[in-house]
Amino acid sequence: MRTTTTLCTIYRHPDILLGMKKRGFGAGRWNGFGGKSHPGESIEDAAIREVREECGLRADRIEKVGLIEFTFEKTGDIQEVHLFLCEDFAGEPVETEEMEPRWFPIAELPYADMWPDDKFWMPLLIGGKKFAGKFIFGEDGRIKNHTLEIID
Repeated sequence: MRTTTTLCTIYRHPDILLGMKKRGFGAGRWNGFGGKSHPGESIEDAAIREVREECGLRADRIEKVGLIEFTFEKTGDIQEVHLFLCEDFAGEPVETEEMEPRWFPIAELPYADMWPDDKFWMPLLIGGKKFAGKFIFGEDGRIKNHTLEIID
């Protein structure tokens, strides 16, 4: 099955807000905020809504910075993830049923407890780059192959 989702990284130099996923896909990992769009909803509007629902922040402006396709060999599922950066937001993060938010200094991002692909693309996002890529996760859940390129 192919799904299209969003992932938004909240950035307040020198910190990044991540959420510990408490349930569902990716539970037990630190991640950005995002999910699927509703019928008739743009991918940008979905990203803004998901940030509000998962951590309580109002994303006033987001910028699309990446597009990554993930293939999971174990299930045959493909996820097309539109990555956004948000530096213009209002409110304070709050814990929700789905996520427990926490600020991390860039130098202390918990890569060991994040998706294994994050260590490849997160430095590009932090560095102000736009990018596209593909990651294939093997039967064992590890990255089997990947490509990642900077887009002008």
